[in-house]
Amino acid sequence: MGDTRFDPAGNDGVMADVEVRNNESENRYEAYVDGELAGFAAYEVDDRRIVFTHTEVADAFEGMGVGSALARGALDDVRANGNRRVVPRCPFIRSWIERHPDYQDLVRGARQD
Repeated sequence: MGDTRFDPAGNDGVMADVEVRNNESENRYEAYVDGELAGFAAYEVDDRRIVFTHTEVADAFEGMGVGSALARGALDDVRANGNRRVVPRCPFIRSWIERHPDYQDLVRGARQD
C-alpha cells in the first residue's frame, strides 16, 4: 500500500495530517501524525477476509480525527486490493462503517465466524 495522507480539512472532522500505513508484519494498519505512531487497527487475514479485531488511538491524539482517518485509510486499502471482505469485529470499525454507507459493500457477504 502506498502511504495515505488525510488533509486536515477532510471528512469526519479530521484535524491532523494523518498518514496511514499497512504494517503487514504486525498485522495492523498504523496511523502516524508528524512521524509519530498515533494509533493502529489490528487485523487477522485469510485468503477471503480481513477481520478487524481492535483499534486504538493514543491519548495524546484523541479528538484529532486519527481514528476516522485510520478507518478510512485501512478500508480504502482493502477496497483497492479488492480480494477480501471485511469482518468488523472491532466496535470502532463496525460503527465507522455503519456511519459511512459507501463502505458497507466491503462487509456484504463476509462471514462473521
